[in-house]
Amino acid sequence: MNQRLSQEENSTNEIEVALFHIEHTALSEPIRLSTDNTERLSVEPLAYGTRSSFNGANPVSEPFQFVLVSADLPSDLEEAPAEAVLILENVTKGIADLLQMITTQATVDMAVVLASSPDQLEAEYRDLRLVRAEGDASEISLFLSRQPIEEESFPSVRMTKQRFPGLHR
Repeated sequence: MNQRLSQEENSTNEIEVALFHIEHTALSEPIRLSTDNTERLSVEPLAYGTRSSFNGANPVSEPFQFVLVSADLPSDLEEAPAEAVLILENVTKGIADLLQMITTQATVDMAVVLASSPDQLEAEYRDLRLVRAEGDASEISLFLSRQPIEEESFPSVRMTKQRFPGLHR
């Protein structure tokens, strides 16, 4: 509701923040990224980020690191797939190396929060798949999508005697 009100107003004091949680078996710990430099995390090296408990993160020891990100969020249209594009600009060498190390699909969870209340979710996109990553020295583009609905089994459960005893009398 707060997000919708802030979008409908001509101007607002609320800042929307996108949080990204990237997991993969090749990573020792998840990559946590934020689109807002809410607070200074460290002086040497200078780092900013957002402290949030999104996706079970400990706000004190596991902050979301600030990166310059252009995000095209998933659409609400019924016919369109839930796909997003993230363009990470001027990423640190460590994050770039981690993202290039991933050769199979990683799991990405996204959340939109307000900077004033980073633990209260305004929008959430879970279990997106990192389909491909392209990049050069200045930016990396991450293409995210959901699992294709066509791969889901139909019907989802079998009509067996054990599961549906009323059908087999």
